[in-house]
Amino acid sequence: MGGLRLLTAAALLLACGLSWAASQVLVVGLFPGAAVLNVDGQRKLVKVGQTGPGGVVVVSADSRGAVLRVDGVERAYSLSREYNAGFAEPSKRQLSIAKGIGGHYWVAGSVDGHSVQFLVDTGATSVALNDGHARRLGIDYRVVGRPLQVSTASGTVRGWRINLNSVKIGSLEVLGVEAVVLEGGSPTEALLGMSFLSRVGWRVEQDLLVLESKY
Repeated sequence: MGGLRLLTAAALLLACGLSWAASQVLVVGLFPGAAVLNVDGQRKLVKVGQTGPGGVVVVSADSRGAVLRVDGVERAYSLSREYNAGFAEPSKRQLSIAKGIGGHYWVAGSVDGHSVQFLVDTGATSVALNDGHARRLGIDYRVVGRPLQVSTASGTVRGWRINLNSVKIGSLEVLGVEAVVLEGGSPTEALLGMSFLSRVGWRVEQDLLVLESKY
């Protein structure tokens, strides 16, 4: 009997431990209709009505907070800061890009895990792709995007405003990045615009473009 009681106690402790681990839920980014969750170290942008890491469901989200359903219980969450082990501030990540052909800054990156060669354009409001880029990246922009008209040097073209789950340059990753997809061959290169750059620190030092995480 004593052994059975010990096993039962151990099982209860294990269950409590699992419950505690599952409760490590942070909201580390907020957008209209979506939240960036960190569940046990796993980060993901999750839209309202969708299920994220650990079975966490985003019930509602806006710039002020999110309501999440965790283990069947709904609760309001505010924006949290992420800390590493020991609760020390994480060190800033930095990337330097040398000026390339034509005096431009070119950098290899990825969109939602797919490799992309970007032309850095601080004059572009957002990340910009042509419809060929979008197809190669598997983005069904006509379904997920919002139509708009964009004025270019060649005239007015049709476009779609979309939200990219992840844009990564080196060790710098930004989740929930606004982008536009333009119909036709313009822009000829994928543009890394301010919807990414404004979420990281950037400066020019002696023909080097320095990108740096904000925290």
